[in-house]
Amino acid sequence: MLNSHMDVVPVYSEKWTHPPFAADIDNDGRIFARGAQDMKCVGMQYLAAIRRLRKDGVTLKRTIHVTFIPDEEISGEMGMKAFLKSAEFKKLNVGFCLDEGIASANETFSVFYAERSLWHVHFLISGTSGHGSLLHKNTVGQKLQNILNKLMEFRQNEIDRLENDPSLRLGDVTTVNLTVIKGGVQSNVVPSTLEVVFDMRLALNVDHDNFDRQLRAWCEEAGGGIEIQYEQKEAKVEATKIDSSNLFWVAFEKATTELNLKIQPLVFPAGTDAVYIRDAGIPAIGFSPINNTPVLLHDHDEFLQADVYLKGIVIYKKIVSAIGNA
Repeated sequence: MLNSHMDVVPVYSEKWTHPPFAADIDNDGRIFARGAQDMKCVGMQYLAAIRRLRKDGVTLKRTIHVTFIPDEEISGEMGMKAFLKSAEFKKLNVGFCLDEGIASANETFSVFYAERSLWHVHFLISGTSGHGSLLHKNTVGQKLQNILNKLMEFRQNEIDRLENDPSLRLGDVTTVNLTVIKGGVQSNVVPSTLEVVFDMRLALNVDHDNFDRQLRAWCEEAGGGIEIQYEQKEAKVEATKIDSSNLFWVAFEKATTELNLKIQPLVFPAGTDAVYIRDAGIPAIGFSPINNTPVLLHDHDEFLQADVYLKGIVIYKKIVSAIGNA
């Protein structure tokens, strides 16, 4: 299965130097468009590669399915996750999937065999309320400070690990980011509740149960009265094997070697539809044939060089042929 998602993130047109949905190409061969990297380019390259294979009369041992899925940018609940439960998907008898990767700023091509687990964690903090002129005990502000201190200390430790160990990449550490704080009624009233939300991406080596217990322990250390609610709490999903036990990986790696491509296997730092595919027990590799290109997914003036796009078609032609005959 060659998977591509059709949806893209919104644009701020005034921040673009070209109309974001016009696919304008400038004198330097840069194609400007929302989705130029994430990931309409890949869906089109799949089709162009298949067209070339058919034109050459190539017959493969395996059936190639091309899927164009909605809603990936809003977590995929109504897209890939729902599709995998359908009778239509089961009829495809999928044994392996290619999905999106990320552009590489250098000559190397990034290849993703796993993803971190996404947790969106809401801390609902309750405390003593009252007049803002007094020094109440056990206020939500004090408890919030304790939670922030613990999580920011953990965050800094992960930053230090990443900066001090050259073998690590972003996908190898756990990221923690404060995204929302809500609460309060007016400036002279100490609120009785506050809500703080964190985006957490758990590294592959993190024990989920232990991490959950640690969060709850920190809540108790902060003074109690803190409820944890999970907006999203992804289970640990097994990584796709990138060794000789996976015949599709062997075929993929052989094809990239014959193309003289320098690939780097990585853990994807964000989230893609591939996580649902792997969770269904199907090996999946995230790969976008984009190198020597600034990473501009979700950014203003997202672009892809025309020659990089055309080279990607040649790359996919070779890879699709290889995995289709694995």
